[in-house]
Amino acid sequence: MRLKDLSAELGLSPTTVSRALNGYPDVSEDTRLRVVEAARRHNYRPDARARGLAMGRARSIGHVIPTATRHEMVNPVFADFIAGAGETYARAGYDMVLSVVGDDDEARLYRDLAATRKVDGIIVHGPRTADPRVALLRELGLPFVVHGRVSEETGPYSWLDVNNRRAFYRATEFLLDLGHRRIALVNGLEYMDFALRRRMGYLGALSDRQIEADPALMSSEEMTEPYGYRAARQMLALDRRPTAFLTASLITALGVRRAVEERGLVLGRDVSIVTHDDELSYFSAPDTVPVFTATRSSVREAGRLAAEMLLDLVEAPGGPPRHRLLEAVLTVGQSTGPAPDRD
Repeated sequence: MRLKDLSAELGLSPTTVSRALNGYPDVSEDTRLRVVEAARRHNYRPDARARGLAMGRARSIGHVIPTATRHEMVNPVFADFIAGAGETYARAGYDMVLSVVGDDDEARLYRDLAATRKVDGIIVHGPRTADPRVALLRELGLPFVVHGRVSEETGPYSWLDVNNRRAFYRATEFLLDLGHRRIALVNGLEYMDFALRRRMGYLGALSDRQIEADPALMSSEEMTEPYGYRAARQMLALDRRPTAFLTASLITALGVRRAVEERGLVLGRDVSIVTHDDELSYFSAPDTVPVFTATRSSVREAGRLAAEMLLDLVEAPGGPPRHRLLEAVLTVGQSTGPAPDRD
């Protein structure tokens, strides 16, 4: 049934019916109840997009992907986040707008989105330690939530993040408790906020055990399988090679494992690996022991929660910033064991 049909049956104007369904105070209580009952009887649902347009909203949320990180469009981690966020948008009657843009044009795109009101809010991906997008979006007055945090930002903004520092502190402690002292960090790009926090957690755990960090056992690069392989191959060739690796992603861990096995070493016996895993290695039955010991966090759930936070900001503007810090869970798999005697 359309609004026009419902209005005709009730003998009311479409405007009156619409205002009654949306709770406007200028409609009497008797009229409102009569309209609501008729809408229920005929299973009438107001068109969310039409309602949004009437209220000056696009009923769309934007996700902007710079071309420098275009690979994330097919990265399963990014896909999981989008899937989780999309579920939330669909339930609330919002669409998702994905925009791929050159790095130099990103600020212009945000300004265009705000000026043309094509979206009601923005999810900011891949925050850097000093990220100008936060100040820009605040200036534009466009509601936004950062997936992550910005270490050098002092102004108010909404964010959802995993406690990366604590996750890598606990992972390093776990390896230390197994007797490992030569622990390598194969990290992501450390101008990215999450990677810096992970490095801080790793260094903090070593420092608390009075173990001096070795620069030869620390690397930072884009998180790919070839990078993990190259970094591990170089470190395993050292006179005092590492007995354990802490890696920033499952994809990198696969490269480290390739280098370990190439040298004839046994994973979990000669060399241990702990990785951060967004549940991508858990495709097998739940009672199966995972290959990698990992600090696990659900990026799909992060997508759902970040979307809910943003929709709250859109629906109730002017409120205080929202913050949500998620804890990773350390799950023991087959890739770790006691340090070999040579350590």
